[in-house]
Amino acid sequence: MIALPDRDPRPPAGQPRRADARRNRERLVEQAKVVFAESGADASLDEIARRAGVASGTLYRHFPTRLDLVEAVLAGQVSGLVRLGRELLTDEDEVEALITWLRAALRHGLTYRGLSAAVLNSALDRDDDPVSAWHAEVFEVGTALLARARRSGAVVADAVAADVLKMVGAIAWAAQDDPAQADRLLTLLVNGLRHP
Repeated sequence: MIALPDRDPRPPAGQPRRADARRNRERLVEQAKVVFAESGADASLDEIARRAGVASGTLYRHFPTRLDLVEAVLAGQVSGLVRLGRELLTDEDEVEALITWLRAALRHGLTYRGLSAAVLNSALDRDDDPVSAWHAEVFEVGTALLARARRSGAVVADAVAADVLKMVGAIAWAAQDDPAQADRLLTLLVNGLRHP
């Protein structure tokens, strides 16, 4: 008797997932966020499945590789960061909106730095690199928030989004084990952006 391959758990394009499969996937991603934040990109996938209340096989049906799960977590986090930035574009206080978003970007960098590195390393061998798209979305919303704050006159005119975002990334790298230091460094950056 010929063994048939397992059925692909993903529905054909355009067909929705079953409700229970959708819930399992959402729980896996939610728990992966927590476990990756606690233990880094090499965290136990079995632990993630256990915390999500599903069998390891369920995890692997949704995410055949560790990288698939890492990318799902990062995609959700980047999407949330971009969504927050877009919401803040309508905030009355342009400078506070920028600061709020920079703090969120820093938290993202501190929490998911190892995951980002894992995806970046894998992107070297792939044609479907999601990192470039994520970077473009984050850069676009960060640029818009900074431009708004500059137009208000409260932020120095020569502040460039690429420089500001690189500094936030550098703070996340330099203070990865010390959130209090990261906060102090971001405060210094923000103070430097304010118009005298």
